Amino acid sequence: MTRIFVPRDVAALAVGADDVAEALVGHADLVRTGSRGLFWLEPMIEVETPEGRIAYGPVEASDIPALLADGLLTGSAQHLRLGIPEHIPFLARQTRLTFARCGIVDPLSLADYRAHGGFEGLEKARALGPVETVATVLASGLRGRGGAGFPTGIKWKTVAEAKGARKFIVCNADEGDSGTFADRMLLEGDPFSLIEGMVIAALAVGASKGYVYTRSEYPHGIATFDKALGIARAAGILNADFDIEQRVGAGAYVCGEETSLLESLEGRRGQVRAKPPLPAHKGLFGCPTVINNLVTLATVPCILRDGAAAYQAIGMGRSRGTMPIQLAGNIRHGGLFEAGFGVTLDELVNDIGGGTLSGEPIRAVQVGGPLGAYFPPALFDTPFDYEAFAAKDGLIGHGGVVVFDGTVDMARQARFAMEFCTVESCGKCTPCRIGSVRGVETVDKILAGQNIDANLELLRDLCHTMKFGSLCALGGFIPYPVLSAMNYFPEDFRPAQRLAVE
Repeated sequence: MTRIFVPRDVAALAVGADDVAEALVGHADLVRTGSRGLFWLEPMIEVETPEGRIAYGPVEASDIPALLADGLLTGSAQHLRLGIPEHIPFLARQTRLTFARCGIVDPLSLADYRAHGGFEGLEKARALGPVETVATVLASGLRGRGGAGFPTGIKWKTVAEAKGARKFIVCNADEGDSGTFADRMLLEGDPFSLIEGMVIAALAVGASKGYVYTRSEYPHGIATFDKALGIARAAGILNADFDIEQRVGAGAYVCGEETSLLESLEGRRGQVRAKPPLPAHKGLFGCPTVINNLVTLATVPCILRDGAAAYQAIGMGRSRGTMPIQLAGNIRHGGLFEAGFGVTLDELVNDIGGGTLSGEPIRAVQVGGPLGAYFPPALFDTPFDYEAFAAKDGLIGHGGVVVFDGTVDMARQARFAMEFCTVESCGKCTPCRIGSVRGVETVDKILAGQNIDANLELLRDLCHTMKFGSLCALGGFIPYPVLSAMNYFPEDFRPAQRLAVE
Protein backbone atom coordinates (compact mmCIF):
# COMPACT_ATOMS: atom_id res chain seq x y z
CA MET A 1 0.00 0.00 0.00
CA THR A 2 1.27 3.50 -0.85
CA ARG A 3 2.74 5.39 2.09
CA ILE A 4 1.50 8.94 2.71
CA PHE A 5 3.17 11.15 5.29
CA VAL A 6 0.81 13.38 7.28
CA PRO A 7 2.15 15.80 9.94
CA ARG A 8 1.08 15.51 13.56
CA ASP A 9 2.86 18.73 14.51
CA VAL A 10 0.58 21.01 16.53
CA ALA A 11 0.66 23.67 13.79
CA ALA A 12 -0.72 21.13 11.32
CA LEU A 13 -3.23 19.76 13.83
CA ALA A 14 -4.62 23.26 14.32
CA VAL A 15 -5.65 23.41 10.66
CA GLY A 16 -7.10 19.92 10.33
CA ALA A 17 -4.27 17.41 9.87
CA ASP A 18 -6.08 14.74 11.87
CA ASP A 19 -9.16 15.12 9.66
CA VAL A 20 -6.97 14.73 6.58
CA ALA A 21 -5.40 11.58 8.03
CA GLU A 22 -8.84 10.17 8.86
CA ALA A 23 -9.99 10.74 5.27
CA LEU A 24 -7.00 8.72 4.01
CA VAL A 25 -7.58 5.70 6.26
CA GLY A 26 -8.02 2.58 4.14
CA HIS A 27 -6.55 4.22 1.06
CA ALA A 28 -2.91 4.47 2.12
CA ASP A 29 -0.38 3.41 4.74
CA LEU A 30 -0.22 6.51 6.93
CA VAL A 31 2.97 7.73 8.60
CA ARG A 32 2.50 10.60 11.06
CA THR A 33 5.48 12.95 11.11
CA GLY A 34 6.50 16.29 12.49
CA SER A 35 6.34 19.43 10.37
CA ARG A 36 8.91 20.62 7.85
CA GLY A 37 8.16 24.13 9.07
CA LEU A 38 6.29 25.54 6.06
CA PHE A 39 3.35 26.60 8.16
CA TRP A 40 1.48 28.49 5.46
CA LEU A 41 1.23 25.18 3.53
CA GLU A 42 -0.07 23.07 6.42
CA PRO A 43 -1.41 20.49 6.39
CA MET A 44 1.19 19.49 3.80
CA ILE A 45 1.05 15.79 2.98
CA GLU A 46 3.64 13.80 1.05
CA VAL A 47 3.10 10.75 -1.15
CA GLU A 48 5.88 8.19 -1.54
CA THR A 49 6.51 7.32 -5.18
CA PRO A 50 9.33 5.43 -6.99
CA GLU A 51 10.72 8.84 -8.03
CA GLY A 52 10.62 10.20 -4.47
CA ARG A 53 8.10 12.05 -2.35
CA ILE A 54 5.54 14.39 -3.90
CA ALA A 55 4.01 17.08 -1.68
CA TYR A 56 0.49 18.50 -1.67
CA GLY A 57 -0.79 21.39 0.38
CA PRO A 58 -2.46 22.99 2.08
CA VAL A 59 -4.86 20.03 2.04
CA GLU A 60 -8.28 19.83 3.69
CA ALA A 61 -10.17 16.64 4.40
CA SER A 62 -12.76 17.65 1.80
CA ASP A 63 -9.99 17.66 -0.86
CA ILE A 64 -9.09 13.99 -0.39
CA PRO A 65 -11.83 12.30 -2.53
CA ALA A 66 -11.00 14.45 -5.57
CA LEU A 67 -7.26 14.01 -5.05
CA LEU A 68 -7.62 10.22 -4.81
CA ALA A 69 -9.71 10.15 -7.98
CA ASP A 70 -7.12 12.29 -9.77
CA GLY A 71 -4.16 10.01 -8.90
CA LEU A 72 -2.93 11.07 -5.46
CA LEU A 73 -1.57 7.60 -4.69
CA THR A 74 0.81 7.77 -7.66
CA GLY A 75 1.68 11.42 -7.17
CA SER A 76 0.07 12.38 -10.47
CA ALA A 77 -2.83 14.44 -9.09
CA GLN A 78 -2.38 18.08 -10.06
CA HIS A 79 -4.69 19.91 -7.66
CA LEU A 80 -2.69 21.36 -4.72
CA ARG A 81 0.45 19.64 -6.05
CA LEU A 82 3.67 21.24 -4.76
CA GLY A 83 6.04 18.71 -6.31
CA ILE A 84 9.25 17.43 -4.75
CA PRO A 85 9.40 18.99 -1.27
CA GLU A 86 13.10 19.83 -1.46
CA HIS A 87 12.43 21.85 -4.63
CA ILE A 88 9.92 24.16 -2.93
CA PRO A 89 11.84 27.49 -2.85
CA PHE A 90 11.38 27.95 0.92
CA LEU A 91 13.07 24.57 1.53
CA ALA A 92 15.51 24.65 -1.39
CA ARG A 93 17.26 27.74 0.02
CA GLN A 94 17.83 26.22 3.45
CA THR A 95 20.84 24.46 4.93
CA ARG A 96 19.11 21.77 6.94
CA LEU A 97 21.32 20.19 9.58
CA THR A 98 19.61 20.31 12.98
CA PHE A 99 16.15 20.04 11.40
CA ALA A 100 17.11 17.64 8.60
CA ARG A 101 14.74 14.89 9.81
CA CYS A 102 11.77 17.08 10.81
CA GLY A 103 8.75 16.29 8.66
CA ILE A 104 10.51 13.31 7.11
CA VAL A 105 10.66 10.62 9.80
CA ASP A 106 8.20 9.07 12.20
CA PRO A 107 9.43 10.90 15.33
CA LEU A 108 8.94 7.81 17.53
CA SER A 109 10.63 5.29 15.25
CA LEU A 110 14.20 4.39 16.19
CA ALA A 111 14.52 2.57 12.86
CA ASP A 112 13.61 5.77 10.99
CA TYR A 113 16.01 7.78 13.12
CA ARG A 114 18.90 5.41 12.44
CA ALA A 115 18.07 5.23 8.72
CA HIS A 116 18.51 9.01 8.51
CA GLY A 117 21.88 9.27 10.27
CA GLY A 118 20.72 8.94 13.86
CA PHE A 119 23.23 7.80 16.50
CA GLU A 120 26.17 8.10 14.09
CA GLY A 121 27.32 11.11 16.13
CA LEU A 122 27.13 9.12 19.36
CA GLU A 123 29.16 6.30 17.83
CA LYS A 124 31.83 8.81 16.77
CA ALA A 125 31.86 10.33 20.26
CA ARG A 126 32.36 6.92 21.85
CA ALA A 127 35.23 6.23 19.49
CA LEU A 128 36.83 9.63 20.16
CA GLY A 129 36.44 9.58 23.94
CA PRO A 130 35.48 12.46 26.27
CA VAL A 131 38.46 14.77 25.72
CA GLU A 132 38.32 14.65 21.92
CA THR A 133 34.54 14.96 21.93
CA VAL A 134 34.79 18.22 23.87
CA ALA A 135 37.58 19.35 21.53
CA THR A 136 35.39 18.63 18.48
CA VAL A 137 32.48 20.67 19.82
CA LEU A 138 34.87 23.50 20.72
CA ALA A 139 36.49 23.45 17.27
CA SER A 140 33.11 23.52 15.52
CA GLY A 141 32.40 27.01 16.87
CA LEU A 142 28.92 26.00 18.08
CA ARG A 143 27.42 28.69 20.30
CA GLY A 144 24.36 28.48 22.50
CA ARG A 145 21.19 28.84 20.44
CA GLY A 146 19.09 29.99 23.39
CA GLY A 147 20.10 33.63 23.02
CA ALA A 148 23.38 34.34 24.80
CA GLY A 149 25.53 32.74 22.09
CA PHE A 150 28.14 31.45 24.58
CA PRO A 151 30.61 28.92 23.06
CA THR A 152 29.27 25.45 23.84
CA GLY A 153 32.69 23.80 23.87
CA ILE A 154 34.00 26.16 26.56
CA LYS A 155 31.02 25.36 28.77
CA TRP A 156 31.55 21.61 28.29
CA LYS A 157 35.30 21.86 28.91
CA THR A 158 34.70 23.75 32.16
CA VAL A 159 32.28 21.12 33.45
CA ALA A 160 34.52 18.25 32.30
CA GLU A 161 37.44 19.70 34.29
CA ALA A 162 35.34 20.61 37.35
CA LYS A 163 35.45 18.38 40.40
CA GLY A 164 32.20 17.05 41.80
CA ALA A 165 30.63 13.86 43.11
CA ARG A 166 27.93 14.13 40.42
CA LYS A 167 27.51 16.11 37.22
CA PHE A 168 24.34 16.98 35.34
CA ILE A 169 23.19 17.84 31.83
CA VAL A 170 20.26 20.27 31.81
CA CYS A 171 18.36 21.11 28.63
CA ASN A 172 16.56 24.43 28.51
CA ALA A 173 13.39 23.79 26.48
CA ASP A 174 11.49 26.67 28.11
CA GLU A 175 10.99 28.40 24.77
CA GLY A 176 9.22 31.66 25.61
CA ASP A 177 10.36 34.26 23.05
CA SER A 178 7.79 35.86 20.77
CA GLY A 179 7.29 34.00 17.50
CA THR A 180 9.55 31.05 18.36
CA PHE A 181 8.77 27.38 17.87
CA ALA A 182 12.10 25.67 17.07
CA ASP A 183 12.21 23.73 20.35
CA ARG A 184 8.62 22.58 19.83
CA MET A 185 9.35 21.39 16.29
CA LEU A 186 12.21 19.22 17.53
CA LEU A 187 10.29 17.85 20.51
CA GLU A 188 7.40 16.89 18.25
CA GLY A 189 9.29 16.00 15.09
CA ASP A 190 12.73 14.64 16.06
CA PRO A 191 12.98 13.98 19.82
CA PHE A 192 15.76 11.38 19.50
CA SER A 193 18.14 14.10 18.26
CA LEU A 194 17.87 15.77 21.67
CA ILE A 195 18.34 12.47 23.48
CA GLU A 196 21.41 11.68 21.38
CA GLY A 197 22.84 15.14 21.98
CA MET A 198 22.39 14.85 25.74
CA VAL A 199 23.97 11.38 25.83
CA ILE A 200 26.98 12.76 23.92
CA ALA A 201 27.22 15.67 26.38
CA ALA A 202 27.07 13.26 29.32
CA LEU A 203 29.83 11.13 27.83
CA ALA A 204 31.95 14.23 27.23
CA VAL A 205 31.76 15.69 30.75
CA GLY A 206 31.07 12.62 32.88
CA ALA A 207 27.45 13.35 33.81
CA SER A 208 25.14 10.70 35.25
CA LYS A 209 21.74 12.38 34.95
CA GLY A 210 19.97 14.72 32.57
CA TYR A 211 16.92 16.95 32.88
CA VAL A 212 14.84 18.56 30.16
CA TYR A 213 12.97 21.62 31.41
CA THR A 214 10.01 22.05 29.04
CA ARG A 215 7.44 24.83 28.93
CA SER A 216 3.96 23.80 30.01
CA GLU A 217 2.38 25.35 26.90
CA TYR A 218 3.75 22.45 24.79
CA PRO A 219 1.49 19.49 25.71
CA HIS A 220 2.06 17.69 22.38
CA GLY A 221 5.82 18.12 22.63
CA ILE A 222 5.83 16.98 26.26
CA ALA A 223 3.83 13.84 25.43
CA THR A 224 5.97 12.98 22.39
CA PHE A 225 9.23 13.43 24.28
CA ASP A 226 8.03 11.31 27.21
CA LYS A 227 7.25 8.49 24.74
CA ALA A 228 10.67 8.93 23.12
CA LEU A 229 12.36 8.64 26.54
CA GLY A 230 10.52 5.36 27.17
CA ILE A 231 11.58 3.99 23.79
CA ALA A 232 15.19 5.03 24.39
CA ARG A 233 15.21 3.31 27.80
CA ALA A 234 13.75 0.11 26.35
CA ALA A 235 16.47 0.14 23.68
CA GLY A 236 19.23 0.64 26.27
CA ILE A 237 20.23 4.05 24.94
CA LEU A 238 19.29 5.51 28.33
CA ASN A 239 20.33 3.33 31.26
CA ALA A 240 21.76 3.31 34.77
CA ASP A 241 24.88 5.17 33.57
CA PHE A 242 22.87 8.09 32.17
CA ASP A 243 19.14 8.70 32.19
CA ILE A 244 16.99 11.70 31.32
CA GLU A 245 13.97 13.08 33.14
CA GLN A 246 11.56 15.65 31.73
CA ARG A 247 10.30 18.40 34.05
CA VAL A 248 7.54 20.82 33.04
CA GLY A 249 7.82 24.47 33.99
CA ALA A 250 4.96 26.61 35.25
CA GLY A 251 5.17 29.30 32.56
CA ALA A 252 7.59 31.85 34.05
CA TYR A 253 9.56 33.60 31.29
CA VAL A 254 12.45 34.30 33.66
CA CYS A 255 13.03 30.54 34.00
CA GLY A 256 14.57 30.70 30.56
CA GLU A 257 17.54 32.26 32.40
CA GLU A 258 19.79 29.40 33.43
CA THR A 259 20.05 30.05 37.17
CA SER A 260 16.30 30.70 37.52
CA LEU A 261 15.73 27.44 35.70
CA LEU A 262 17.98 25.63 38.19
CA GLU A 263 16.07 27.14 41.11
CA SER A 264 12.82 25.89 39.59
CA LEU A 265 14.26 22.41 38.95
CA GLU A 266 15.27 22.24 42.60
CA GLY A 267 11.68 22.96 43.64
CA ARG A 268 12.01 26.62 44.52
CA ARG A 269 10.58 29.81 43.09
CA GLY A 270 12.29 30.72 39.80
CA GLN A 271 14.58 33.57 40.82
CA VAL A 272 17.93 34.59 39.40
CA ARG A 273 21.07 33.54 41.27
CA ALA A 274 24.00 35.90 41.59
CA LYS A 275 27.09 34.72 39.69
CA PRO A 276 29.73 33.56 40.50
CA PRO A 277 29.68 30.71 41.17
CA LEU A 278 28.87 29.70 37.60
CA PRO A 279 26.55 26.71 37.04
CA ALA A 280 29.49 24.95 35.36
CA HIS A 281 31.14 24.86 38.81
CA LYS A 282 28.14 24.86 41.11
CA GLY A 283 24.87 24.30 39.31
CA LEU A 284 22.02 21.86 39.87
CA PHE A 285 22.01 20.65 43.50
CA GLY A 286 25.39 22.34 43.90
CA CYS A 287 27.08 20.12 41.30
CA PRO A 288 28.90 20.98 38.04
CA THR A 289 26.22 21.35 35.39
CA VAL A 290 26.05 21.81 31.63
CA ILE A 291 23.03 23.95 30.73
CA ASN A 292 22.32 24.18 27.02
CA ASN A 293 19.35 25.13 24.91
CA LEU A 294 17.45 22.31 23.17
CA VAL A 295 18.56 23.37 19.66
CA THR A 296 22.19 23.49 20.83
CA LEU A 297 22.09 19.93 22.15
CA ALA A 298 20.16 18.62 19.13
CA THR A 299 22.85 20.10 16.85
CA VAL A 300 25.72 18.25 18.55
CA PRO A 301 25.07 14.84 16.88
CA CYS A 302 25.52 16.18 13.34
CA ILE A 303 28.73 17.97 14.39
CA LEU A 304 30.20 14.73 15.73
CA ARG A 305 28.91 12.80 12.72
CA ASP A 306 30.25 15.16 10.02
CA GLY A 307 33.23 16.64 11.86
CA ALA A 308 33.99 20.07 13.31
CA ALA A 309 35.44 21.45 10.07
CA ALA A 310 32.22 20.86 8.11
CA TYR A 311 30.19 22.82 10.66
CA GLN A 312 32.82 25.53 11.06
CA ALA A 313 32.74 26.09 7.27
CA ILE A 314 29.17 27.43 7.49
CA GLY A 315 28.32 30.92 8.75
CA MET A 316 30.19 34.19 9.23
CA GLY A 317 32.56 35.75 11.74
CA ARG A 318 32.27 34.13 15.15
CA SER A 319 28.77 32.85 14.31
CA ARG A 320 29.37 29.41 12.86
CA GLY A 321 26.96 26.78 11.59
CA THR A 322 23.23 27.23 11.09
CA MET A 323 20.48 29.03 12.97
CA PRO A 324 16.78 28.12 12.99
CA ILE A 325 15.15 31.44 12.05
CA GLN A 326 11.45 31.50 12.86
CA LEU A 327 9.41 33.90 10.73
CA ALA A 328 6.22 35.04 12.43
CA GLY A 329 3.82 37.94 12.87
CA ASN A 330 2.40 39.74 9.84
CA ILE A 331 4.25 37.69 7.21
CA ARG A 332 3.09 35.82 4.13
CA HIS A 333 5.30 32.75 4.45
CA GLY A 334 5.62 32.08 8.16
CA GLY A 335 7.66 29.13 9.31
CA LEU A 336 11.08 27.83 10.27
CA PHE A 337 14.00 28.61 7.97
CA GLU A 338 17.34 26.98 8.88
CA ALA A 339 20.27 28.77 7.28
CA GLY A 340 23.91 29.60 7.85
CA PHE A 341 24.60 32.82 9.70
CA GLY A 342 24.97 35.81 7.41
CA VAL A 343 21.61 35.95 5.65
CA THR A 344 20.24 39.51 5.89
CA LEU A 345 16.99 40.67 7.41
CA ASP A 346 15.86 41.90 3.99
CA GLU A 347 16.37 38.45 2.46
CA LEU A 348 14.53 36.83 5.35
CA VAL A 349 11.42 38.98 5.59
CA ASN A 350 10.98 40.18 2.00
CA ASP A 351 12.48 37.52 -0.23
CA ILE A 352 12.06 34.32 1.78
CA GLY A 353 9.12 35.43 3.93
CA GLY A 354 7.31 37.11 1.05
CA GLY A 355 6.63 40.39 2.85
CA THR A 356 3.57 41.05 4.96
CA LEU A 357 0.45 38.93 4.83
CA SER A 358 -1.59 42.15 4.77
CA GLY A 359 0.21 43.33 1.65
CA GLU A 360 1.21 46.57 3.35
CA PRO A 361 4.89 47.63 3.56
CA ILE A 362 6.88 46.35 6.52
CA ARG A 363 7.40 49.04 9.15
CA ALA A 364 9.46 47.12 11.67
CA VAL A 365 10.67 43.69 12.72
CA GLN A 366 11.53 42.53 16.21
CA VAL A 367 14.27 39.93 16.45
CA GLY A 368 15.12 38.14 19.68
CA GLY A 369 11.76 37.94 21.43
CA PRO A 370 10.21 40.53 23.76
CA LEU A 371 13.70 41.73 24.76
CA GLY A 372 14.79 42.35 21.16
CA ALA A 373 15.12 45.69 19.41
CA TYR A 374 12.67 46.91 16.78
CA PHE A 375 14.53 47.36 13.49
CA PRO A 376 13.16 49.60 10.71
CA PRO A 377 13.69 48.80 6.98
CA ALA A 378 16.74 51.08 7.00
CA LEU A 379 18.53 48.37 9.04
CA PHE A 380 17.41 45.41 6.93
CA ASP A 381 20.92 45.06 5.51
CA THR A 382 21.96 43.70 8.93
CA PRO A 383 23.23 40.13 8.59
CA PHE A 384 21.92 37.48 10.97
CA ASP A 385 24.97 37.33 13.21
CA TYR A 386 25.41 37.75 16.97
CA GLU A 387 28.01 40.52 16.72
CA ALA A 388 26.28 42.38 13.86
CA PHE A 389 23.08 42.63 15.89
CA ALA A 390 24.91 43.56 19.09
CA ALA A 391 26.66 46.40 17.22
CA LYS A 392 23.22 47.90 16.54
CA ASP A 393 21.92 47.35 20.09
CA GLY A 394 19.93 44.32 19.03
CA LEU A 395 20.05 40.62 19.77
CA ILE A 396 19.29 37.41 17.93
CA GLY A 397 17.89 35.60 20.95
CA HIS A 398 16.35 32.27 19.98
CA GLY A 399 15.96 33.31 16.34
CA GLY A 400 12.39 34.63 16.34
CA VAL A 401 11.58 37.32 13.76
CA VAL A 402 8.23 39.07 14.27
CA VAL A 403 7.06 41.30 11.42
CA PHE A 404 4.87 44.43 11.75
CA ASP A 405 3.25 46.51 9.02
CA GLY A 406 2.31 50.21 9.09
CA THR A 407 -0.62 49.73 11.45
CA VAL A 408 1.71 49.16 14.42
CA ASP A 409 2.03 51.86 17.09
CA MET A 410 5.63 51.69 18.28
CA ALA A 411 4.99 53.73 21.42
CA ARG A 412 2.47 51.13 22.49
CA GLN A 413 4.97 48.41 21.61
CA ALA A 414 7.43 50.12 23.95
CA ARG A 415 4.76 50.10 26.63
CA PHE A 416 4.16 46.39 25.98
CA ALA A 417 7.85 45.66 26.59
CA MET A 418 7.81 47.43 29.94
CA GLU A 419 4.51 45.83 30.93
CA PHE A 420 5.88 42.41 29.97
CA CYS A 421 8.78 43.02 32.35
CA THR A 422 6.47 43.98 35.21
CA VAL A 423 4.58 40.70 34.80
CA GLU A 424 7.58 38.43 34.24
CA SER A 425 10.18 39.95 36.58
CA CYS A 426 11.31 37.53 39.29
CA GLY A 427 11.42 40.52 41.64
CA LYS A 428 14.90 39.91 42.97
CA CYS A 429 16.54 43.15 41.81
CA THR A 430 15.19 46.70 42.13
CA PRO A 431 15.99 48.02 38.61
CA CYS A 432 13.87 45.32 36.98
CA ARG A 433 11.11 45.04 39.60
CA ILE A 434 10.52 48.75 40.16
CA GLY A 435 11.99 50.16 36.95
CA SER A 436 9.52 48.32 34.73
CA VAL A 437 6.56 49.68 36.73
CA ARG A 438 7.91 53.22 36.46
CA GLY A 439 8.50 52.58 32.76
CA VAL A 440 4.86 51.73 32.10
CA GLU A 441 3.75 54.82 34.00
CA THR A 442 6.15 57.05 32.04
CA VAL A 443 5.06 55.71 28.63
CA ASP A 444 1.42 56.22 29.66
CA LYS A 445 2.18 59.87 30.42
CA ILE A 446 3.83 60.27 27.02
CA LEU A 447 0.84 58.67 25.27
CA ALA A 448 -1.42 61.09 27.14
CA GLY A 449 0.68 64.04 25.91
CA GLN A 450 1.97 65.01 29.37
CA ASN A 451 5.37 66.77 29.44
CA ILE A 452 6.54 64.68 26.47
CA ASP A 453 10.13 65.91 26.25
CA ALA A 454 10.75 65.60 29.98
CA ASN A 455 9.21 62.15 30.12
CA LEU A 456 11.14 60.96 27.07
CA GLU A 457 14.34 62.03 28.82
CA LEU A 458 13.19 60.29 32.00
CA LEU A 459 12.41 57.11 30.04
CA ARG A 460 15.89 57.09 28.50
CA ASP A 461 17.49 57.53 31.91
CA LEU A 462 15.34 54.74 33.34
CA CYS A 463 16.36 52.43 30.48
CA HIS A 464 20.02 53.17 31.17
CA THR A 465 19.54 52.25 34.84
CA MET A 466 17.78 48.99 33.96
CA LYS A 467 20.31 48.07 31.27
CA PHE A 468 23.35 48.41 33.52
CA GLY A 469 21.83 47.75 36.94
CA SER A 470 19.65 44.65 36.50
CA LEU A 471 20.82 41.29 37.78
CA CYS A 472 19.94 39.33 34.62
CA ALA A 473 19.03 39.76 30.96
CA LEU A 474 15.31 40.24 31.57
CA GLY A 475 15.75 43.67 33.11
CA GLY A 476 18.97 44.34 31.23
CA PHE A 477 17.53 43.84 27.74
CA ILE A 478 14.02 45.29 28.15
CA PRO A 479 15.50 48.73 27.32
CA TYR A 480 16.44 47.44 23.83
CA PRO A 481 12.88 47.41 22.40
CA VAL A 482 11.99 50.63 24.25
CA LEU A 483 15.03 52.60 23.11
CA SER A 484 14.86 51.30 19.54
CA ALA A 485 11.20 52.31 19.32
CA MET A 486 12.09 55.79 20.60
CA ASN A 487 15.10 56.16 18.30
CA TYR A 488 13.69 54.80 15.04
CA PHE A 489 10.03 55.77 15.36
CA PRO A 490 10.03 59.09 17.29
CA GLU A 491 6.77 60.30 15.69
CA ASP A 492 4.83 57.58 17.53
CA PHE A 493 5.79 59.17 20.86
CA ARG A 494 4.20 62.51 19.98
CA PRO A 495 0.39 62.18 19.83
CA ALA A 496 -0.09 65.19 17.54
CA GLN A 497 2.34 63.81 14.96
CA ARG A 498 0.86 60.33 15.25
CA LEU A 499 -2.66 61.62 14.62
CA ALA A 500 -1.43 63.64 11.64
CA VAL A 501 0.13 60.53 10.11
CA GLU A 502 -3.04 58.50 10.70
